[in-house]
Amino acid sequence: MAQYQSLNFFDTDSLFTAEQISIRDSVRDFVTDRVLPVLQDSHRNETFPMHLVSEIGDLGLLGANLKGYECAGIDNIAYGLVMQELERGDSGLRSFVSVQGALCMWPIYAYGSEEQKQKYLPKMAKGEFIGCFGLTEPDFGSNPGGMTTTAKSLPGGGYAINGNKMWITNGTIADVAVVWARLDGERIRGFLVDKGTKGFTTSLMKGKFSLRCSLTGELHFQDCEISADSILPEGIGLKAPLGCLSQARYGIAWGVVGAADACYHEALNYTKERMIFDKPLAGYQLVQAKLAKMVQEITKAQLLVIQLGNLKESGRIQPHQISLAKMNNCRMALDCAREARDMLGANGIIDEYPVIRHMLNLETVNTYEGTEDIHKLVIGREVTGLAAFK
Repeated sequence: MAQYQSLNFFDTDSLFTAEQISIRDSVRDFVTDRVLPVLQDSHRNETFPMHLVSEIGDLGLLGANLKGYECAGIDNIAYGLVMQELERGDSGLRSFVSVQGALCMWPIYAYGSEEQKQKYLPKMAKGEFIGCFGLTEPDFGSNPGGMTTTAKSLPGGGYAINGNKMWITNGTIADVAVVWARLDGERIRGFLVDKGTKGFTTSLMKGKFSLRCSLTGELHFQDCEISADSILPEGIGLKAPLGCLSQARYGIAWGVVGAADACYHEALNYTKERMIFDKPLAGYQLVQAKLAKMVQEITKAQLLVIQLGNLKESGRIQPHQISLAKMNNCRMALDCAREARDMLGANGIIDEYPVIRHMLNLETVNTYEGTEDIHKLVIGREVTGLAAFK
């Protein structure tokens, strides 16, 4: 089988190093050979392909852009290309890797003690430990600062956590949860809660029409007692979890380009083969206009994330820049998926083709890690100097 070729209309491949392309192509082969064949069953049954976790770890994809602690230590553009290829397969697969690395390993790496880093990061890099990120609550999504989950200091040392977290990727399979709570009724702090800790339970959220290949759960804390060394020493204030979200949003901005590219190629190949009125569907002006629009938008998105990667690699990246890329590229990918679904006609709604799965997934990806409207307000605050939200 010939290797999958992503859209390269502006020769964006020439902007990558040989090492970055090699990393991308190795993940591309993994997705084609090992992931795509199992996605139909995984999507139908609302299951995550757990048998692939060790392979993902062996490839060095977990916390791939972190240095040391048995992490791969690749650069941020190579990391973005990894996210792109994973999401070409499925947003749920990219979410698993993104949550593990950006939302769980990164806060331990950035805010944790050396002992915490040594305890968790090597095993998480190998896929031996799985993490989840507990920030969102049933009544607080776009406003995480309103959280009601509490941590109370105990007289003998340690903390007792009470509250609930919702929409937690990997929540029911995680060995450790990075949990954000209001300590002693005041400042938000980060805590590490191990699976099996008394007072800590999870429940699986079923019936999703989107991200069905991803396991989503709720976290429940009822007088959950943890030791004093379970607090993240530098995970202080709302800025700390928001820093984690910036890491994840960066990966999303790259990832959705892969989903859009998959939908574009499916539509292109289908319309070139589908005959209507004695010639291929792709030979009609309306179809070519739609394909051209997809090429236009995907190419712009590629250039956007490449520059975003350059900014991140040089240490100059700003949250409002990540917001722009996440907002733009998620909307672009969702629009491409919807257009591709339409171009496939009736075949666009069956899972023999990947387009409907991508379209459903992207409805979620456009919402999580900051909705489109929230990112508009972040950008609006930057350009006006006026906050339209608290």
